[in-house]
Amino acid sequence: MQSRWPLGVFSSIDAGFGVQLEVAHELGVPTIQLHAPQHGSRTRERAADFLQRVTDLGITITCVFAGFEGESYADIPTVNRTVGLVPTATRASRAKEFKEIADFAAMLQVAAVGLHLGFVPHEPDDPQYAELVQLTREICKHCLGNSQAVHLETGQEPADVLLRFIEEVASENLFINFDPANMILYGCGEPIEALEKVGKYVHSVHCKDATWSDEPGITWGQEVALGEGAVNFPRYLQSLDALGYDGPLTIEREISQEPERQKAEIGQAVQLLEKLKAEFNSS
Repeated sequence: MQSRWPLGVFSSIDAGFGVQLEVAHELGVPTIQLHAPQHGSRTRERAADFLQRVTDLGITITCVFAGFEGESYADIPTVNRTVGLVPTATRASRAKEFKEIADFAAMLQVAAVGLHLGFVPHEPDDPQYAELVQLTREICKHCLGNSQAVHLETGQEPADVLLRFIEEVASENLFINFDPANMILYGCGEPIEALEKVGKYVHSVHCKDATWSDEPGITWGQEVALGEGAVNFPRYLQSLDALGYDGPLTIEREISQEPERQKAEIGQAVQLLEKLKAEFNSS
């Protein structure tokens, strides 16, 4: 892997999320984050086969992201009701599945497992808050046994709430996957300001862009092609540099139902980030 800000994309084994591995290779990116495969594909044989494929292509998997059946990102209330480990009806089964995904990631020799935890209650006296703190400690302990970190993706709570939650959990392997566009999409705060608040915990990042909703926090913002939204990527790189972050810049464009457009816009994002990196490094 390159030493500073290698580019990356999302890919998948069989879940249909992100680009195909061959597309990642064609785009010339050296890293991927991998969407966790369906249960039947989490075998040692599939892991060995996929690991050989990425090795042959010169690609490194930097994080495996958990997703769960029944999750929906249709609108903010639906996310609140269905996503992550917060919904009580599915909490125990999803926690078990997350540990299985972490074990699969270990078969792939990947040292980070990410997820959207869901909408963490904003008030620590909420009865659900303490339960989520304890559950997060539990999954972190499991991952620590695999020598893995857990990366919570940003977006569903303001930076102050996320910071307090992580410090309450107090697990040595709990970090953040920072997605600037999600702060805009969910209406949870200006992304650069949020990054600077939580920066000491940021161990992976997404490069995704968005525009604000007319009713932030009530209705969705709009995801757009990189450079066409409100993130301000020159400032984003400046802030990452100031924080000492030199890991992958993983491009995410969530339009896998339009593969040709997705490939084209990710290709444009690669060009833009390479240009910004070159300008930054020469300044």
